[in-house]
Amino acid sequence: MDGDFRTHFVRQPSGLKHFPALVLNADYRPLSYYPLSLWPWQEAVKAAWLDRVDIVAEYDECVRSPSTRIRIPSVVVLKDYVRPQKRVAFTRFNLFLRDEFCCQYCGAKGDLTFDHVVPRARGGITSWENVVAACSKCNLRKGSQSLRRSGLALRKPPRQPASEELRNMGRRFPPNYLHDSWMDFLYWDAELEA
Repeated sequence: MDGDFRTHFVRQPSGLKHFPALVLNADYRPLSYYPLSLWPWQEAVKAAWLDRVDIVAEYDECVRSPSTRIRIPSVVVLKDYVRPQKRVAFTRFNLFLRDEFCCQYCGAKGDLTFDHVVPRARGGITSWENVVAACSKCNLRKGSQSLRRSGLALRKPPRQPASEELRNMGRRFPPNYLHDSWMDFLYWDAELEA
């Protein structure tokens, strides 16, 4: 079994992605929720070897060197606290996260782009307060017209989100894969079952 495991990693590099480690800050909160703060297993093993993290949970699988056998970490905690950024970067991803991955005109999800509320052709700038997520259909319908002229209305006014607000928003969109050992650290404020 152990030889098969090692051979599996060597022959299929994609197999290395199967054992990510959840990275927690020194306060036991994930560094980020969306995208979830994950390291490849190699980084987690390296950080543990260099004594930069404490291992909180492990997978059943091990990796070996000629002299050492290490279980692959599934949850690690940084020994030094990393202060979260106060400023939220204005990126397409953060914009979609702020708008909950839905069109701010019709509420559709999926095929999203972004739209300037006050069109750039009419002096609008690219900023948190003037750009919203929009589906292709609504974006084409609005074009370079004003909201009133296009007949569209915003679901909520665009504004710059606070970093904590964006982190909390990310908690609503869990990734496709969550290992059982991560659950206690991701959703500790969820309502407990009676």
